[in-house]
Amino acid sequence: MSYLLSRLMSLVLTLFLISVVTFAVTNILPGDVAMMIMGTQSNPEALAGLRQSLGLNDPLVVQYGRWIAGMLSGDWGTSLVFKEPIGALLLQKMAASAVIVVMSMTIALVFAVPLGVWAAVHRDRWQDTASSSTALLGVSLPDFFWGIMLILLFARTLGWLPSSGFTDPAEDLLGAMRHAFLPSLGLGLGLMAHLTRMTRSTMVGILEQEFIRVARAKGLSERTVVWCYGLANAIGPVMTIAGLQIGYLFGSIIVMESLFNYTGMGWLTYQALLNRDMPLIQATVFVIAAVVMLTNLIVDLLYVLVDPRIRLG
Repeated sequence: MSYLLSRLMSLVLTLFLISVVTFAVTNILPGDVAMMIMGTQSNPEALAGLRQSLGLNDPLVVQYGRWIAGMLSGDWGTSLVFKEPIGALLLQKMAASAVIVVMSMTIALVFAVPLGVWAAVHRDRWQDTASSSTALLGVSLPDFFWGIMLILLFARTLGWLPSSGFTDPAEDLLGAMRHAFLPSLGLGLGLMAHLTRMTRSTMVGILEQEFIRVARAKGLSERTVVWCYGLANAIGPVMTIAGLQIGYLFGSIIVMESLFNYTGMGWLTYQALLNRDMPLIQATVFVIAAVVMLTNLIVDLLYVLVDPRIRLG
């Protein structure tokens, strides 16, 4: 319990610092929010009145306090570009991006864990070389390359999957998964490479441990030794790295969703940056940071269930 409380306090403090940095940076960026609302040809007196009504003439400390108070009360403001409440907009786009994040992580783990175990069991043989080369290829090539190749193969050449578009998962989950599959696969290939290397290095160290030799000496089958004893001890570090990669996914999802015109959180962040929608930029950065930190906290807590030797606090 003490560990959980300390982590929650650390999370709150970090989110506070992120909110301060985000608010400060977005207010340093060039651009006049009032002019963005009314247009460049608007009357100077009307602009001055709008700045006054929006509180843009107040000190930054006052503006920051008003922004935080609004977020805590559920009033996230209105997007300057989409003319919609930011809170509702974020909920819709976060649900769309959650489909991609879950699918890409599933794809990565389904392929990375067997490949990593396979390479570790056949260490310094051709299987290890093939697995390591595949992982190196995935790490070396950027995500947008995989996205373009997937569009050319599965959308243009084979015509199996759509190359762009979006379906609301709340209305049609199957349709949403169909539209999200290619961007998820593009992200999953790069993530798979990282997790394959991590699984391989962890398994190599574990397979050299004394308890593995004891399990083999007892006459247990190699499959039982590798998967029930070896992988059971390696899955914890792999799960931790997978949790840390959530931040990588949300960073890469901006490029991938823009490439596939998939209107999720990444696409929304890109549109906010492109149009200098300051309230939306502040909200999206804060929400993504909060989701990444909460995910890492959940992974750390699940680590206890995976490895009973660990006792938090």
